Amino acid sequence: MQTFVIVGAGQAGGWIALTLRSEGFAGRIVMIGNESHPPYERPPLSKAVLKGEAEPHSTYIVTADKLAEDKVELWLDETAQEIDRERCAVRCASGRSVQYDALFLTTGGSARKLPSLPEGPNTFYLRRLEDAALLGEALQRAGSLLVVGGGWIGLEVAATARQAGKAVTVVEMAPALCARSLPPEMSAFLADLHRGHGVDLRLGARADFEPHGAGVRARLADGTAVDADVAVVGVGMVPHTELAQACGLEVDNGIVTDAQGRTSDPRIFAAGDVANHPSRHAGRRLRLESWANAQNQAVVAAKAALGGADEYHDIPWFWSDQYDVNLQILGLPPEGVAPVVRRYDGRRQVYFYLAEGRVRSAIAINSGRDIRVIKRWMAAGTAPSAADLQDVSRDLQKLPAAA
Repeated sequence: MQTFVIVGAGQAGGWIALTLRSEGFAGRIVMIGNESHPPYERPPLSKAVLKGEAEPHSTYIVTADKLAEDKVELWLDETAQEIDRERCAVRCASGRSVQYDALFLTTGGSARKLPSLPEGPNTFYLRRLEDAALLGEALQRAGSLLVVGGGWIGLEVAATARQAGKAVTVVEMAPALCARSLPPEMSAFLADLHRGHGVDLRLGARADFEPHGAGVRARLADGTAVDADVAVVGVGMVPHTELAQACGLEVDNGIVTDAQGRTSDPRIFAAGDVANHPSRHAGRRLRLESWANAQNQAVVAAKAALGGADEYHDIPWFWSDQYDVNLQILGLPPEGVAPVVRRYDGRRQVYFYLAEGRVRSAIAINSGRDIRVIKRWMAAGTAPSAADLQDVSRDLQKLPAAA
């Protein structure tokens, strides 16, 4: 009987286990996770779970009972400490070990720490279910929130806190929100959205932090100070590559894989936030931190371990809910390209980024249904004319696309 081992019990790990069984793998499956939960999705943590509108178990991809029914051994609260590639074995901190015929690394990452912000009972990072629970409890008691970092996590938490009636200040060192992933016009849209809901945005702001009473104080370089009851930090994620690096796998901004998730060791695969894969769409390697990537890349890796020929070449897709706005990004917006805007009304519009007669990327605001047809155009390397895209009197799904 073959044994397949999954290190990491997050979304990617969960989808690998489910796919192995659905594809007919009858061997032993061992999943090792350093949390106390079965695999779960992270997007609700900054929204429904943080608000208290969703119970933690509602985020589970699969329950422990279902995994047991499928004969998946779930080793929770367990840390994989060493990979012995010569013996094909994984050793855990508890002393448990297991040998593998195929190994999947879905180790994800951890929230990047901000050394300048002192650790304390009112300082939070949001990555795990427990983080969401603790931050949610703190926000219930707090009147004000300081968000350090104007990226996706920080903005989603800011929106959740404002909807709960809290005073919110966002301090971002860059001159624009989500500057690494969004073009200037979309950064400006988000800034207007949050300011319109009463968020105090401090952009291009460097700050020093210190405890202040029972809360936190940010001293900005312009001489002003911001006091808050609670602070949450969202300044990125650090991929967990330590195991891979220690056993000699190729690592470069994540664990380097081929298009099937296979690492430099053909018996070992990687998927999810930690995997650096070749992207046909981008024309280069990418390490993506997204819900869709974690799921779909994991499915391909599981099938590859069973001898499948599928490759992972999905167009990057990301979404975010903030206030009454659903924002979806398909593809990677090219730099220096002015968008073609399809404006249904002030709250519903689509930004198209065209290059060489093709749709290279699209950003949809409250227009999620349009993403499906845009994805077809992008996969085919086609695009309607700019005039047709702007004409909202014409059904987007019926627009002719030139090759």
